[in-house]
Amino acid sequence: MSDQPLDCIIVGGGPAGLTAAIFLARFKRRFLLIDGGDSRASWIPRSHNHPAFPGGINGEDLLARMRSQVDEFGGRRLSGTVTALKRDEEGGLTVATTDGTLRASHLILATGVRDRLPPLERAVKHVREGSIRQCPICDGYEVQGQRVAVLGSDEGAAGEALFLRTYTDNLSLVTMGGAPEIGPEDRARLDEAGIKVVETPMRDMEARPGEVDLHFADGGTLSFDTVYSGLGVEPRTGIAEGLGAEFTADRRFVTDPKQRTSVQGVYAAGDAVTGLNQIAVAMAQAEIAAVDIHNALRRGERMTLCA
Repeated sequence: MSDQPLDCIIVGGGPAGLTAAIFLARFKRRFLLIDGGDSRASWIPRSHNHPAFPGGINGEDLLARMRSQVDEFGGRRLSGTVTALKRDEEGGLTVATTDGTLRASHLILATGVRDRLPPLERAVKHVREGSIRQCPICDGYEVQGQRVAVLGSDEGAAGEALFLRTYTDNLSLVTMGGAPEIGPEDRARLDEAGIKVVETPMRDMEARPGEVDLHFADGGTLSFDTVYSGLGVEPRTGIAEGLGAEFTADRRFVTDPKQRTSVQGVYAAGDAVTGLNQIAVAMAQAEIAAVDIHNALRRGERMTLCA
């Protein structure tokens, strides 16, 4: 890349960032995608609800296909970590990375979220292998009739257990110690749905093919076919605080219908944006952002009609 500012820098190499890169490459724009290599999509053992993949697709396989597509169209990708974002004296956007500083007229922040994992050894390994699931919207269909535990004690975990009641009547909310942090009406709903609440502190977890054992501090063990983590996520949006971006109450980016944030020239797409955490949604948001950036650049280049 030359010293001339880029048209766009994409921060994040998950489905949103890679989709934006595919579009910008096909628009023949000068851009760079910076990939920290830790997309949560890479943890997916097999997604069955992503359109166009009967039988499902592994998360890393999906990312590899998308990276190949970016490369096919001449897109540029850089492995690295963004350390700071700021607006420079000329009004452009500066991106500091572990490998140096870059400038661009536009940014797409596809930084995603970080899952809160249960305090267990090898928790990430359990997620990658599918013994701990993260998304009932993604794979609730696959647990029909199974023995299912949801780990967590707050309203989010309780709501997840009720969501899964569509697929199975053998459900337990495992709080990992203490009473669930929900009101009496919500507790009554769990009882009405036949969802058992286990308040004993949990010691560890052991996964075998087709079965997961939860071991408790009192020496007891409960066996399940599937365990869900209902501990929620943390948006990875702090990098944009220095730009003055507007956030929702849960610290996700506020965007308009074109995926523009409150900061001129800065867009956001994917799980870091408020809404549904789904691959297809992230891709759609990235497409909208990339097209709007291309059109904005075309206007500056006088490549649109006056109207």
